[in-house]
Amino acid sequence: MGRVPEQPPTLFRRGRLLRAGAAVAVLLALAGYLVLQYEGGGRPAPGCRVVSAGGDGATYELSTQQAVNAATISAVGTSRGIPERGVTIALATALQESALRNIDHGDRDSLGLFQQRPSQGWGDTEQIMDPVYSAGKFYEYLEKVPGYSRLPLTVAAQRVQRSGYPQAYAKHEPDAALLAAALTGRAAATLTCGTEPASEPGDPAEVRAALVRDFGPDVLPDEPDAGAERTGDGKAPKGRAVAVPVSATVAADGRGGRRGWELAHWAVAHASALRVDRVSYAGREWSASDSGHKWRKVTDRADGRSAGARGAHGSGGADEVVIVTAQ
Repeated sequence: MGRVPEQPPTLFRRGRLLRAGAAVAVLLALAGYLVLQYEGGGRPAPGCRVVSAGGDGATYELSTQQAVNAATISAVGTSRGIPERGVTIALATALQESALRNIDHGDRDSLGLFQQRPSQGWGDTEQIMDPVYSAGKFYEYLEKVPGYSRLPLTVAAQRVQRSGYPQAYAKHEPDAALLAAALTGRAAATLTCGTEPASEPGDPAEVRAALVRDFGPDVLPDEPDAGAERTGDGKAPKGRAVAVPVSATVAADGRGGRRGWELAHWAVAHASALRVDRVSYAGREWSASDSGHKWRKVTDRADGRSAGARGAHGSGGADEVVIVTAQ
């Protein structure tokens, strides 16, 4: 067997230089991407994240569209008086059936978030493809299950869905529980989203319409423009903000804070779809331009006092959530 000729030194050095050059090019491309992501207005990458309020480090990440659907499922449930456990069951079911995507296909004639079938009496195609309707139908059947909130999640979900794989719902329970704690408002300031810069101004009328669609007409006061000029610094251009009151009835029975965070998290989840720039509640504010994925404490620029101390005349006190649309 003949001896393999040695590689000429010049050729060897050239190959090594080419590999080094390729590595440098990759690093430069990555650096450029990071500069665009974090210096272009400091906006985080699109997507949402829920963190545990229990300090155990649990998190769950989802797309902005998944967050919109999850927030709608939760809002429809709480508006019907469904407890947090029922919302968890609904979210786990939708995670299994559609991955929280409103899809127009599935097994046989299954459709939508919960893969409901027109042929099985769940409604027609248009109805099932409406997340508010499909969530309402799920809860309608869940409420007919005796003691559903005390049943194992797989059992409760299966009695509604009649799935061929009933145990599959179990793997989604931890993520669904995190989502439900945030979206029902029990876990304060635990849902954040990153959004792309709005390509056009947001429309407060669209925000109000979406609130009414998900929560029902009682979510807003009779005069929708009431409080429209109150924002984080109290000086937003007229018409950019929607002030959503935490009703006196809810506040009186001790659920005011929970209701407020429910509305605030709903607004953040819908931020990308509705072109929301800021959401303020109880002295804290989420901003679409914040790269830290955090709710930050708002302080009065004049005296440093917490905005929560200023109540309704500041940035979303304990009695209202302020949603500010993009310019």
